[in-house]
Amino acid sequence: MDLALAPETLARWQFGITTVYHFLFVPLTISLASLTAGLQTAWVRTANPKYLAATKFWGKLFLINIALGVVTGILQEFQFGMNWSDYSRFVGDVFGAPLAFEALIAFFFESTFIGLWIFGWDRLPKRIHLACIWMVAIGTILSAYFILAANSWMQHPVGYRINEETGRAELTDFLLVLTQNTAVAQFFHTIAAAFLAGGAFMVGIAAWHLRKRKHIPVMRTSLRVGLVTLVISGLLVAVTGDRLGKIMYEQQPMKMAAAEALWETEGPAPFSLFAIGDVDKGHNKVAVEIPGLLSFLAHDNFRDPVPGINDTNEALKERYDALFGLGDYRPNIAVAYWGFRWMIGFGMASLAVGLAGLWLTRRKLFLAPGLRTGEDEVPTLALTRNRPLGSRLGDWYWRLSVLTIGFPLIASSWGWIFTEMGRQPWAVYGVLPTSSAVSPNVSQVEVIISMSVFTLLYAILAVIEVRLILKYAKAGPPELTEADLNPPTRIGGDRNEPDKPMAFSY
Repeated sequence: MDLALAPETLARWQFGITTVYHFLFVPLTISLASLTAGLQTAWVRTANPKYLAATKFWGKLFLINIALGVVTGILQEFQFGMNWSDYSRFVGDVFGAPLAFEALIAFFFESTFIGLWIFGWDRLPKRIHLACIWMVAIGTILSAYFILAANSWMQHPVGYRINEETGRAELTDFLLVLTQNTAVAQFFHTIAAAFLAGGAFMVGIAAWHLRKRKHIPVMRTSLRVGLVTLVISGLLVAVTGDRLGKIMYEQQPMKMAAAEALWETEGPAPFSLFAIGDVDKGHNKVAVEIPGLLSFLAHDNFRDPVPGINDTNEALKERYDALFGLGDYRPNIAVAYWGFRWMIGFGMASLAVGLAGLWLTRRKLFLAPGLRTGEDEVPTLALTRNRPLGSRLGDWYWRLSVLTIGFPLIASSWGWIFTEMGRQPWAVYGVLPTSSAVSPNVSQVEVIISMSVFTLLYAILAVIEVRLILKYAKAGPPELTEADLNPPTRIGGDRNEPDKPMAFSY
């Protein structure tokens, strides 16, 4: 059978499509929950109505996103039993434990408090209501941790043993699974990337409104929060990514070599900026490199050697061929190499937009009096203390800020593609080959049908998501009412009068 249409290949395509699509919602869910909670905290502390309007605006976009994320996540779970039954049978005792904790603790914890937050605006005192959204934010982070711990076990299996009678992996140390260095490093890197996405989301939507000169007080605040989030999370992504890269080098040297298209062992090893290679002959035809930088990323010095693809492949053959007979332990080099660069490139571009935005919209102290603006005015984009950026360049910055919404999402998607495809040919690294994980009795036609149905369904959901986000993002923050500004002081509410619109314009 043609390898491109083999059930294993089709099953991998289906899992890749559904996983990448689902993960577009995950970082926004994680970050918007905390950012919304932060804005509501500012309102509770200051009673400034712009923070309440911002809370309701970003909270609505958060709810749209989490609703679609839950739907796509549920559909994703079906694949384990449908296309990957041998994987589920082999690792179910281990892999199922963190997923069960995610469902029983984090997800139900999160869903309970999100219900209280949605329906508690005019029924709960504001501090109790605020606690609900913080519980939601904590729940999203807990959920991410358990799922990342499960994925990290696939990258670096620990705390298990193989039962020779049943041929299955059995859990022996659940705490080790949750706290191993791979899980911890991947968690912090993923959370930082999630806030990078949330910051860019806020910056982009706020920039669109400010360019249109709409809802200025709320959007000025949102822009500032988004820019600060973008810069801090961008720096954390770089730091945590460096740590994760060093762990990757120790545990999966082939992934590191593939990420750099480093065919032969070199010391000092260069970091590749651009390369065109010949996979069959195992070398690069064209390479633009920074000398010694890969050695630093792997070893914290610019001297030590890094194993290349060819040497690592031979070492893996000696270690695993007697057990699995795979013969070739190289992932798709082109996908690993370019996926790594797309991840870094779009992540750094997001950070650059954030840094530029913080400088261009800096506070009054750093601006000449003539360039200072009030809270109800669009901030002046100032290149220097006495020089504005100019209308044309300023317009381009606002446009670029809107486009930045997609940068972290592209970076995260390619990051996960690199993480999963760089592990190949393993479903569980060094333990279970991907070819042994696929369902043995699922035919080519069945996988094509299920993949087509899922892809069509996800396309429909994408249209719904985009239309809803665009509709409510363009509408801007809601008009506040007396009930919004004066919530009940006891549980259940204490108000009989109908809500009256207030004269606040955003």
